[in-house]
Amino acid sequence: MEISVVGSSDFVTGFRLAGIRKVYETDTTGVEPVVRAVLEDKDVGILVMHNDDISKLPESLKASLNASVQPTVVALGGSGEGSTNLRDKIKQAVGVDLWK
Repeated sequence: MEISVVGSSDFVTGFRLAGIRKVYETDTTGVEPVVRAVLEDKDVGILVMHNDDISKLPESLKASLNASVQPTVVALGGSGEGSTNLRDKIKQAVGVDLWK
């Protein structure tokens, strides 16, 4: 399983420097088709996105991201009023709370 990152060039640069290979640099209008393609990629186990990019997606796609177990979607930064934290995402993906 691989980590995939979708977002603006400012957001993805650090991930690219860290050695993540599946990095997709987008502008604000091109996020949706890239996210849909990543969701179909069976090699991706974790999808990292900025909260502000997620908030711009259609409601149906946001619901798919929130319910997705594979890939597990991790939202970072921004305001992201409806996002869940990393602990909840790990619990959803693994099935148990690892911090208990």
